[in-house]
Amino acid sequence: MKKRLTFFTCLAICIFSQLHSQDRLSGKSFSTRSEVMATHGMAATSNPLATQVAIEILKKGGSAVDAAIAANAVLALAEPSMCGPGGDLFAIVWDNKLKKLSGLNGSGRSAMKMTLEYLRSKNYSAIPSRGALSVSVPGCVDGWFELHDKFGKLPMADLLTPAINYAREGIPVGQEIADNANYIYLTQRDVIDRYYNFKKLYMPGGKFPLKGEIFRNPDLANTLEKLISGGRDVFYKGDIAKSIVDHIQAQGGFLSLQDLASHHAQWVDPVSTNYRGYDVWEMPPNGQGIAVLEILNILEGFDMASFGYGSPEHIHYFTEAKKLAYEDMAKYYGEPNGQNIPVAELISKSYAAERRKLIQPDKAGIYEPGPVSPAHTVYLTVADKDGNMISLIQSNAALFGSLEVPTGLGFVLHNRGASFDLTTGLINSYVPGKRPFHTIIPAFVTKNGKPWLSFGVMGGDMQPQGHVQILLDLIDFKMSLQEAGDAPRINHLGTLPVRGHVSNPGVIQLESGFSYETIRSLMLMGHQVQYGYGIYGGYQAIMVDGNVYHGASDPRKDGQAAGY
Repeated sequence: MKKRLTFFTCLAICIFSQLHSQDRLSGKSFSTRSEVMATHGMAATSNPLATQVAIEILKKGGSAVDAAIAANAVLALAEPSMCGPGGDLFAIVWDNKLKKLSGLNGSGRSAMKMTLEYLRSKNYSAIPSRGALSVSVPGCVDGWFELHDKFGKLPMADLLTPAINYAREGIPVGQEIADNANYIYLTQRDVIDRYYNFKKLYMPGGKFPLKGEIFRNPDLANTLEKLISGGRDVFYKGDIAKSIVDHIQAQGGFLSLQDLASHHAQWVDPVSTNYRGYDVWEMPPNGQGIAVLEILNILEGFDMASFGYGSPEHIHYFTEAKKLAYEDMAKYYGEPNGQNIPVAELISKSYAAERRKLIQPDKAGIYEPGPVSPAHTVYLTVADKDGNMISLIQSNAALFGSLEVPTGLGFVLHNRGASFDLTTGLINSYVPGKRPFHTIIPAFVTKNGKPWLSFGVMGGDMQPQGHVQILLDLIDFKMSLQEAGDAPRINHLGTLPVRGHVSNPGVIQLESGFSYETIRSLMLMGHQVQYGYGIYGGYQAIMVDGNVYHGASDPRKDGQAAGY
């Protein structure tokens, strides 16, 4: 009897496992954890300490924007490879009183005195990805103050003090940050060894801290204290500005006091398209957000729900739509700077209908790929008791950005300037005083004029792909908020053009969880498939359902969603 019971138990487990697999592929995937739900407020960030600080600020009466700034400051300590005062920032804010969305472009411009002629005289075919030449004006701090001036309720001292305290006391290093730091040292040790200030700050004792070791950053604490007493001007016109400029110019760069003093974030209107009754909002260029809208418009012409999650049709049509949108990205996306970017046409239904005609149902197309620009980023979202919400993304670009650490400031400067193209006549061609093309994009969704979803997916060129997949999971495949984050993802990698043309359709990276039958079908269509390893991003989200907030956090990150 005991053996028979064991046999039937094993049989039940096998049947359940098979049903689990079938349910996941049909869109009824089981998540490893439930959504977080609350009524007073919600925060979702990529680090639990940052999430908890955001909740503390909300409990003190702070706004969603207040809590987001406080969380971002903590992330500057907890995830220094990803973000910090030396990076750029974008945000979309829902003002529940005005029933209106506002977008903030907090990206900085290239140095006015760095010319294309100089770069060519040094025989650069591209701006070096590390070092002083890759540094454009960091817009994060100005972004904090712009957001605070418009939507803040608590004094800036309340928002930055938690990060200051953590920076002095130290925090345990998380698994992902430890892995990233040690990976970069293993692969770029010769480069890192040239940056003394960087090694002094982030490699005390000659190595990056390991998981669980305590990391302190009193220099960052001092910088944040200066922001409390001196405001944003101390960063862009005062002592901090002078330290940044002195360091960059000593390392052969061109960033000047005038470049910093003239910087200001820009308030813009987000742009949108309607996908099956949901208004999806993204930031206009110089970022890649409108690729999300173009992909959705193309996919709206296919019955994605009938195909089912994880089917060959789901992955095929998604990939082809992505390729078409990224082809346009390569040609049209960047800082306008006097050039015309046909945003309205690119995100129109009629344009998508024409592009959709190019897709064959059973064959991988060959399209020109979008630019390859790996980026490392933090995304966070917060909602408060008054119904206000913020979708915020902040980045150093590459892991630890430029590797340039100005003496005594406690943060690394980003290397977003390396994404400029040194070929003339392109939308992203290098020009002094110009914003570079950006990969970081926050997103927001409304339905019938009311907030429905604030979300983002970190991960460089993966971000538009990630946004679309989350929306397909939620809208077409009827997943819950957490299931949409847990479901296996797709990342299509483009290939470099040869004489203006692409020799193959690129590579589809599939995260573990898709069936071998689907993979075989895709390969028969002509797709190249890699299974398992890849870049699949990191997701945080808050959904509004009546008076209840739902929060979700990506299991691929060290993050947390929490409410009160």
